[in-house]
Amino acid sequence: MKSNALALPFEFKILLLESMFGALANRALTVVIGYQIYALTKNPLSLGFLGLVEAIPALSLALFGGHVADRLDRRAIVLVTRAINILCIIAFAVFSLEPQRFGLLSMYAVVFVAGLARGFGDPAASAFETQVIPQATFVRSSALLSSVGQGSSIIGPALGGVAYDAFGVTATYVLIAVLLGFSWLCIASLRSKPVPVPDETENIWQSILEGVRFVFANQVLVGSMALDLIAVLFGGAVALLPVFANDILHVGAGGLGLLSAATSIGTLITMLIATRYPPTRMAGRNLMLAVAGFGCSIIVFALSRTLWLSMLALALSGAFDGVSMIIRSAIQRIMSPEHMRGRIAAVTWIFIGSSNEIGAFESGFAASLLGVVRSVWMGGLVTLGVVAGSAILAPKLRDLRLEDDGKVVS
Repeated sequence: MKSNALALPFEFKILLLESMFGALANRALTVVIGYQIYALTKNPLSLGFLGLVEAIPALSLALFGGHVADRLDRRAIVLVTRAINILCIIAFAVFSLEPQRFGLLSMYAVVFVAGLARGFGDPAASAFETQVIPQATFVRSSALLSSVGQGSSIIGPALGGVAYDAFGVTATYVLIAVLLGFSWLCIASLRSKPVPVPDETENIWQSILEGVRFVFANQVLVGSMALDLIAVLFGGAVALLPVFANDILHVGAGGLGLLSAATSIGTLITMLIATRYPPTRMAGRNLMLAVAGFGCSIIVFALSRTLWLSMLALALSGAFDGVSMIIRSAIQRIMSPEHMRGRIAAVTWIFIGSSNEIGAFESGFAASLLGVVRSVWMGGLVTLGVVAGSAILAPKLRDLRLEDDGKVVS
């Protein structure tokens, strides 16, 4: 087992590099664009709209994107959509030269275009990654891939925040574009994978509905997705971190980078442990306990008034979320037939996009109505209630057990 873990296929090593560069770029971008928009508007609702503007096109196209990913070269789709993302970041750099002239709507327009690309890119990327990951050590290899991404996610937010303070927003956008360019080169160096043979008797709508029906007929798949959706939708605080950094903790852009990195530190520790001790033997139970721990950590974060305690709470939330991510990723990849991976990934993305991007809007909207702090700790309480309900309503998920090679233990 140990030798298998060390003998990584060359293509998987390239995929690890791609994950590193992509995570560095995307997490730094989240910090920079969020802090810039809040600095321009001083309105938490503007951060909520930031997530919503990206979610609308991405979620609207996700099912069609999954259909395309099961019909065309998945690697080619990822390359095209990543190239569009690089152009979007270059546009942010240009807008940042004269932010008052271009205005907030111009930034939202670019975010909207990036959302269009994600609608096609994310389902294809998920399906393509599964074809590259070594099957003999499926769960451990997936955890290693996520560990590399999370390790870069620790550096990414801090890099974005520090670069913003030290060199300005324009130079930081250029740096992010370069990092994403390296990610693109990694994908370009991989070979294309076989395209599943489509059912020629199906039209596009039948193809899409087949993927949706498959997910909703599987209690484990839909239960794990719904648990994450509702928990993060109401319990997430990421979109409001610029408000906490600027108005509550008074730590600036550098502190915002540290807060964002704290979450990834917790996630990384969990995923590194999972490469040796996957939390999938009692997968269902561990998933529910992890989401409950996430909710408790968010409550502590909301009530904290010191940077170190806030970072600790976010690190714990990241650790619990790391367990959840590993188990949900294993469930999706193990229970998805090869010819439907793109469509199932698209349904998954709708759940994840709803929880992250629409959750960002919910966070901003709730904060504008209830106040920032109250909206966050109340969301944590909702998360705990969701876990209790899932334990009762989804017994197959609660009792799920998985092996490292993808076998479901009865």
